[in-house]
Amino acid sequence: MKSYRKELTFSTPSRRAYVNITRDVERCLHESGIREGLALVNAMNITASVFINDDERGLHGDFETWLERLAPEKPYSQYAHNGVEDNADAHLKRQLMGREVVAAVTDGRLDFGTWEQIFYGEYDGRRPKRVLVKIIGE
Repeated sequence: MKSYRKELTFSTPSRRAYVNITRDVERCLHESGIREGLALVNAMNITASVFINDDERGLHGDFETWLERLAPEKPYSQYAHNGVEDNADAHLKRQLMGREVVAAVTDGRLDFGTWEQIFYGEYDGRRPKRVLVKIIGE
């Protein structure tokens, strides 16, 4: 069994953003040489997420509306965590959207359903954050 590991770094200019990282993960898969196995992709920061969904702008806006309703950024005083940093909402948003995805690798390709893409979700941006890609298989 072979194993491949790579860290990707993302820095968004805004506090919140959704970045389609499918092509980045596909490049990693190609570099790995693995044809059959599993690909793990996970956010290595507690205010960011990785998830699979459709790459559709309206849906991304719906994520924003839904997340802001469940964990509003302001007022900062509503959260016990806030103090040195005002990012408690980002921690909660990450919990809702998830830390990682695992995708099957079949015949050297990510084995996705219709419209599935991998996204990096940023909830406290404007600084570099890492995403781990770990691929195992043959």
